[in-house]
Amino acid sequence: MTKPRIALAVGIICISIFPILVKLNLSPGLVSAFYRMAIASALIVPYVFITKQFKITSRKALFMSMLCGVVFGLDVGVWNIAIQQSTATQATLLTNLSPVWVGIGAFFFLKDKPRRNFWIGTVVAIIGMVLLVGFDLFINFDFNLAFIFGILSGMLYAVYMLTSKRILGEMEVMTFMTVSLLSSVVALGSLSYALDEPFSGFSAAGWWSLVVQGLVCQLMAWLLISYATKHMRATRVSVSLLGQAVLASILAWWLLDEQVSLQMVIGGIILLLGIRLTFYEKPVIDTKA
Repeated sequence: MTKPRIALAVGIICISIFPILVKLNLSPGLVSAFYRMAIASALIVPYVFITKQFKITSRKALFMSMLCGVVFGLDVGVWNIAIQQSTATQATLLTNLSPVWVGIGAFFFLKDKPRRNFWIGTVVAIIGMVLLVGFDLFINFDFNLAFIFGILSGMLYAVYMLTSKRILGEMEVMTFMTVSLLSSVVALGSLSYALDEPFSGFSAAGWWSLVVQGLVCQLMAWLLISYATKHMRATRVSVSLLGQAVLASILAWWLLDEQVSLQMVIGGIILLLGIRLTFYEKPVIDTKA
């Protein structure tokens, strides 16, 4: 397994605890997203300047990195609200439709077009996702504001993946993360203030949850995922991130005593199979042999 794939796998493990923390509902969705970005920024900003790793290659790259930060911050905030106003399962399913949007966007805007195995793997993975969350979810789908936010989250995430892929082609990961995180902090902080969201008054458990989100779910996870995005296809990374649903279900069973059925196990296996299909490379036949 190559370094980018290892980084992606570890990054997925780091973000898998995020839905569990959000489900605890210890702080408002937008403020939770703000602190997630702010805590990560508080560590990465001094580090990159002390180690002199902050290098802006062009004004265009700087602007696009700032745009990425705003989009990603809004994505996290919208997803938090979708989870808190519906169910983590419904919100996660809708958000994880992002590989479809990434594939469509890559087809139109990236030189590296999605291959057939990407589309096959995506369909298989989504079928696995449906089995994992259960058919009852679709019967009881509530087409309300939370539903719209779930769809919007997936689209924002796709925009982030496609844009960051282009930027990371000319900018180092640490610089990109620094700029995008600071942009997220400004955007989410301004929006939270405008909506009169509380920035304090949380329980000790609430503050600890925010610290874990900032250090593990944001800083560690997205440094690793950004590194993987720089060296891998954006479409592969987006489908691979569906694996967090399997890990989140396992963690929910372990930490929150949620039920895990045989159907969920089968769905998880099919989902992982779909991810594996996107990594399939057709062997090259040596015609000289």
